[in-house]
Amino acid sequence: MQIKIGIYGYGNLGRGVECAVRQNPDLDLVAVFTRRNPETVNILSGNVPVYPAEKAIEMKDQIDVMILCGGSATDLPEQTPALAEYFNVIDSFDTHANIPAHFAAVDKKASAGGKTAIISVGWDPGMFSLNRLYANAILTQGQDYTFWGKGVRQGPSDAIRRVKGVKDGKQYTIPVESALEAVRSGANPDLTTRQKHTRECFVVPEEGADLTQIEQDIKNMPNYFADYDTTVHFITQAELDEKHSGIPHGGFVIRSGKTGEHTEHNHIIEYSLKLDSNPEFTASVLVAYARAAFRMNQAGQNGCKTVFDVAPALLSAKTGEELRKMLL
Repeated sequence: MQIKIGIYGYGNLGRGVECAVRQNPDLDLVAVFTRRNPETVNILSGNVPVYPAEKAIEMKDQIDVMILCGGSATDLPEQTPALAEYFNVIDSFDTHANIPAHFAAVDKKASAGGKTAIISVGWDPGMFSLNRLYANAILTQGQDYTFWGKGVRQGPSDAIRRVKGVKDGKQYTIPVESALEAVRSGANPDLTTRQKHTRECFVVPEEGADLTQIEQDIKNMPNYFADYDTTVHFITQAELDEKHSGIPHGGFVIRSGKTGEHTEHNHIIEYSLKLDSNPEFTASVLVAYARAAFRMNQAGQNGCKTVFDVAPALLSAKTGEELRKMLL
C-alpha cells in the first residue's frame, strides 16, 4: 500500500524530504505546499503539483501524512497544531525547552481530529533522544553527555535569520575538545552548557543595519545562544556563499556508568553521527517516522507522540519476518 505524503514548506529540509521519499518505494509524494508563489518554486519531482500553503486543508482526504518543514522559532509552534487536526503530521521541532508545551498544543488538536502527530523528529531531538533513553535504561547509575558538531545547526541558523537587520546567516556549534576527552575517559565531569560547546555565527547584515544591536540580539537570545560563549562574524553574502554553503553536522551521545556490587566497573556507551548534510539526514528521519505515523493512525493510536512512543519496527518498510532474519 502506497503512503501518500505531503510536504509543507520547501526549503533545504523540504527538498531533503522530497529526495528521501524518492528512496522509499512504499511512499508517494502527492503535493508540496509553500508560502511563496508556487510558480517560483522549482521542485525535483516534475509530476508533483506545488500549491499555496493556504490550500493544504482542502487536500486533507488526499494525503496520509503531512511532513512539516518549517523552522522551530516561529513556524512549527503555529503550523503543527493548526494542521494536526486535519492530517497525520511529522515535525522537527527542536527547541528542547519548549517541547512539553508544543506537545500539549499538538496533542489537543490531533486528538480532536483523530489524527496521529509525531513531533521533535530528527537527530537531536530524535535519534539522540532514543540513545539517551536506551543508555539510561541500561546504565541506571551514570551520567549523560551530549555534544553537537562541529557543524551547522538548522534551528539556531534559522533563529539568526529572524533577527532584525539580518539578511542571511549560518551558525556552527563546536564541542569543547577538553570536555569531550574528559567524558570519554570516564571522569564523569560536571559540565555546564557553556563548558561543553561554543557557538560561532557568520552573519550577512542588511545594508545600514545596526551591527552592535544584531550581535547583542543574537548573543542574548534565550534557548539558542544566551547559555553559550558565542562569536559573531559579519561577512558578505559572497563570502557566506563561497565558504559556508554546505550544511554538515554531527555529534555524540555518551553515557558513562557503573555496575557491580560496589559499582567498581566502568562502562561507556557512545553513539555518534557524522553528517555531510544536516537537512538531508533529518529529512530521512522524518520520512521514516511518517511511515510509523500512518501505521499508528491505522491502529487507532491518535494524539501527539514522540520518538519514545514509536516501536522500532514501525519505521521500516520491511516485514517483521524480514527484520528478524536480516537485522536481529
